[in-house]
Amino acid sequence: MDGKQLSERFDRFRHSAFRLETRQGYAVGGAEAERLTAFRQGLPRPERSVATNGYLAQVARAALAGKHWSRIHVVDRPLSEYLRYQLVSYVESAAAGEEILIASREASPDLAGLQEDFWLFDEGHRSELAVILDYSDEGEFTGAREVREAADIDTCRQAKAVALRHAVRLNAFLAAAHDAERVA
Repeated sequence: MDGKQLSERFDRFRHSAFRLETRQGYAVGGAEAERLTAFRQGLPRPERSVATNGYLAQVARAALAGKHWSRIHVVDRPLSEYLRYQLVSYVESAAAGEEILIASREASPDLAGLQEDFWLFDEGHRSELAVILDYSDEGEFTGAREVREAADIDTCRQAKAVALRHAVRLNAFLAAAHDAERVA
């Protein structure tokens, strides 16, 4: 499954879309690369809103339709440069209607085993499926694998449950991180 096929999944889910992110950095291109460069230089980042970004517009439409869109990012301390940038960008995603939670690996040894990124669509419904995301060592997206087997989906559900037990809402994490290390 390539990026385009994965994008089509977002048009088809009926109830929920959940993302688990475990990497401390992802390769970026295009507009996101421009935003990351501005962040690095301490400059204002180009606008990213439902008016300028297709992903955020899609999140907003889903939220308006009563669908739940959420993610948990499992982070390591100290935060990588990419994560500091990403945390600031999550504020825009949250404004569009995505629920963002952060789980710090230092919170529990249970989080050490979470090493695979995935999307879990329509959890608990007949249309439930998971999409495992593959990345190169450099953080480049290399493809995705759709899984419908009960055991594979259960593995994703369990990983989500572990992350959820140790996660905090984005704003709570940002407030605590602001005191401990530079985020923005």
